[in-house]
Formats: sequence, structure tokens, C-alpha cells
Amino acid sequence: MIVLKAAQEKVLGALQSVAGIVERRHTLPILANVLLRKSGGDIEFTTSDLEIQVRTTQPLGGDDSDFATTVGARKLIDILRALPSDQTVSLSAAQNKLTLQAGKSRFTLQTLPAEDFPLVNEAADFGPAFTVPQRTLRRLVNQVHFAMAVHDIRYYLNGILFIAEGRQLTLVATDGHRLALAQARLETEIPKQEVILPRKTVLELQRLLRDEDTPIQMQFAGNQARFDFSGMQFVTKLVEGKFPDYNRVIPKNHKNALVLGRAPLLGCLQRAAILTSEKFKGVRLNVEPGALRIASSNAEQEEAREELEVDYEGDAIEIGFNVTYLMDALANSDAEMVKLELQDSAASALFTVPDEPGFKYVVMPMRI
Repeated sequence: MIVLKAAQEKVLGALQSVAGIVERRHTLPILANVLLRKSGGDIEFTTSDLEIQVRTTQPLGGDDSDFATTVGARKLIDILRALPSDQTVSLSAAQNKLTLQAGKSRFTLQTLPAEDFPLVNEAADFGPAFTVPQRTLRRLVNQVHFAMAVHDIRYYLNGILFIAEGRQLTLVATDGHRLALAQARLETEIPKQEVILPRKTVLELQRLLRDEDTPIQMQFAGNQARFDFSGMQFVTKLVEGKFPDYNRVIPKNHKNALVLGRAPLLGCLQRAAILTSEKFKGVRLNVEPGALRIASSNAEQEEAREELEVDYEGDAIEIGFNVTYLMDALANSDAEMVKLELQDSAASALFTVPDEPGFKYVVMPMRI
């Protein structure tokens, strides 16, 4: 039976869209496979790691009958990648094996039964659905993802907080040393829903979201979130736990503020970072009327000094930061100008973007 017959790039595209969550080593060997479920000329590709499930349906020809099996996802992708993109690929099934043919190339692959594939049980209590353009969600995720914790014992920090309330969607991430917040407006008003998406889910969404205006539909349940976009369905478990009160962390009424070019500031920080060490990433910022000076040094007594002319009339302040925390926020923005608000050398700094009232980035100072 011919399971599919289509252009190499079409088959590869469908597989790559679902294969990001597949891990090569897993306690359940079948989770290294992709579930192929054929119904007429359409094929549904499904992958799972027991916590996330990704599915897409594509019209890829083949015999007009129903069929289901599972086959190694990475192996199939590696073969397709190695084939010329202009070739027609066919996949046929016989005796617990799949045969892939393209031109004079032929590969026979072992399969495992479709009924053994562990699908995620979808929640029955999803809240009201709401949509935003993919471009909007992609921008929000890009603005905060770098502030997520990595393998923190406070597991609720290893992800992003999503809050949908009224006509506003808010994303917040923090690792305890810095906090990033980004907001966008919703078309419809919805009751408050609050969930924490796991880190792996966030990174996979980031990979899949496109920079276009086609909508992504979101729904949240007590222990799951579901996203539907571009012919894909993405279901994920949530992180349980109480996210910290981020409003308490965001400084208010800092009396000193300066607006400066994002790219020049990022350039200065990148150069100063060269002379920091792996263990100590500290840079010193000196702000005084008319000038911002940036300095770094290391154990070899090497030093870097940078200076920017700024329009500033506030207090003279010397403050230290982890340079990586500053560069992360600036590198993940495309804003022309950023605003830096300071109180003194001991208080957290607040970065905002003059043209984007929904973005806030808080960084704790460090002793240098």
C-alpha cells in the first residue's frame, strides 16, 4: 500500500514541523517515532514526549484508504534531508515495514504498531478560546524567553507565565535575578486565565511560530494549554506552582532616567564583555550628566572602557550589572531607542522601550 507520494520538500516540511520535541533517547522507544495516520489522501503526523503533543495534517497523495503506523522520526528526516529537493518521494507499507523510494534510492525502515503510541489525553475543561496574530505572540515570546530560569529548583520559574485577562495578554519570565514582561492587546474580552508554560514548550513554540498575521488560537485548562495555528495542533502540560508576584518586582517612580540608542549601547556592552571572565560577568556603569561610561576588568588586570554621550541631567550613579543580562534584553529587541531608569547603586534598574508601553525589563544590580 502506498502511504504517501509527494515532493521531498513537502514531506520533509511536515515532518520537521512536528519532530522538534522528539528525543533520540527515551525510556519508551516508540516515543522516538512519529505516528502516521492516513485517512484518504490526507496524512496526520503526530509526535509526543508524554508532556507535549504536536500534530499536523497534510494532503500528500498515496492510496485512498485508511492506515496507521509509527516509524523513527529522526531517521526518516535524515534520509529526506539527504535526498535532492526536486525529487518525488513515495512511502509504501508492507509486513511491519515502510519502504521509502525516491529516484533510484530505496530505504526499508522498521515500524512499531500505531495502537502502542501513547497519545496525550486532552483536558475536557478548556477555557474560552482567544486568538492573536502569530507575529504578535512570536514577538512577545522573543521579548521575554531569555529571562526564564534553567533547571531551577523553583520549578515554576523554568517557564513563562501567560495571563489572559480582559483584552490583554501578558507574558512574564524571571530567573530571580532579572524579570521580563511583554503585553499585547486582545480582540475579544475574556475572563482571567493564568498558566505557566514549561521551558521546552516555549522553545518549541518559538521555533514554530511564523512572522505573519495568520492567527494562533489559544486555550488553557487546569493542567494543559492548546495552540492551533497553520494547520498544526500543539497540546502541552503546564508547570504547576505559584508564580511570584511580578508587580512587586517592577520599580516605580525611579527619579533618574535616560533614553539612548539600543544598538550603540549593545555594541559597547559586547566589547566590554570581551574582558570579563567566565566566572564573573560584571560590568560597571557610571551615569553622570552628559555621559554614560561602561567599564570591565578581569583577573589578569586587563580593562575595557567605553563611553556614550547621553542626554542626561540626573544624579551621578555608579552601578554594576551582569553584562549578559543586559545584552540578552537588547539583542532580543529591534527597538531603536531604550529607556533606562535608575534610583541608586543598590536598586534594580528598569529598561523600557519608548514606543512599546507593554515591555518592561528589570535587572538586579551586582556588587563589583
